[in-house]
Amino acid sequence: MLDDMKLISEIDKSDMLGAVAGFPEQIKEAKEIVDSATLGSFFKVDNIVISGMGASAISGDIVQSLLRDKIDIPIYVTRQYDLPKWVHKDTLLLSQSYSGNTEETLHTFKHGHQKRCKIIGISSGGKLQEFCEKRGIPHIKIPTGFPPRAATGYTLFSAIYALKKIGVLNIDIDHEIEETITVVNEFRNYNKKEVPEADNLSKQIAKKIYNKIPQVYGFDFYSPIAKRWCTQLNENSKLICRYDEVSECNHNDIIGWSMDPDVSKKFSCVLFRDSENESIYMSKRLDFMKKLYEDIAGNVIEIYPQGKKRLAKMMHAMYLGDFVSCYLAILRKIDPTPVDAITELKNELAKL
Repeated sequence: MLDDMKLISEIDKSDMLGAVAGFPEQIKEAKEIVDSATLGSFFKVDNIVISGMGASAISGDIVQSLLRDKIDIPIYVTRQYDLPKWVHKDTLLLSQSYSGNTEETLHTFKHGHQKRCKIIGISSGGKLQEFCEKRGIPHIKIPTGFPPRAATGYTLFSAIYALKKIGVLNIDIDHEIEETITVVNEFRNYNKKEVPEADNLSKQIAKKIYNKIPQVYGFDFYSPIAKRWCTQLNENSKLICRYDEVSECNHNDIIGWSMDPDVSKKFSCVLFRDSENESIYMSKRLDFMKKLYEDIAGNVIEIYPQGKKRLAKMMHAMYLGDFVSCYLAILRKIDPTPVDAITELKNELAKL
């Protein structure tokens, strides 16, 4: 089924697979967009708050994990309508909304402006761009026409390039980005829809998850990637999905698995592995989890990200999840693009 190009086109009517395949080009284009943007000077930044929802917030989580031990400035991601009390004039607020109309992000933008934060807006237009232009605040305009979750190359890398451009990020991130582009380009060559299932890892993993409830486990800088997998499986595959973080889940989650075997057989457990970044304690935990789930879950899938540097590994793992979620939608004979329940909720909120 996953090798039938005609059937894939009939199910994937809006070509989500095509949008996903454009990720490497989005990374490159994001640099050109930020290079041409006027961002001004930010001489003093005490902390960074990234405000967004959905894919925009996931981008914030990834930036936070990527830079956690690389810069001295704390990074905080918010998915609320307001900002923490501690933000002030030397807080850098990155307001991210692909559409530019996400109500939570617009509320935090106004709150940040009232508190005299330094602000950069990132959107494809919408009210966020209007708010920025009206107040003389820097705005990075990314291309329109994508489902927000298929524009992560723009939102994520615009934020990274912006932090680099204004001098907040003073590490050598350029070489990491170059490696990332190479890694995801190569990955695409072996996972695009034209590549048969026998040679296509994404299709193979989708087949293993099919008819099961996915449970995704991340650790360290793979934790936001596990969350991204979950949200992609929610939105593209239209599945209930859970994600958790190791080692926190070892203090609670593993007990639930051991007591209800009839239910646990319905789950497919996805574990991220990385021998270069697993301490002996983390390896022991993940090995224990693998053995536990092999005995009681439907199946266990181990994910081994490719690359040398952290960013490349994170993006390889994320990109794999994006493709898997689309192929799983195809297997379920569901168009990956529509998100009817979200649209319905937004319409209800618009009545307030």
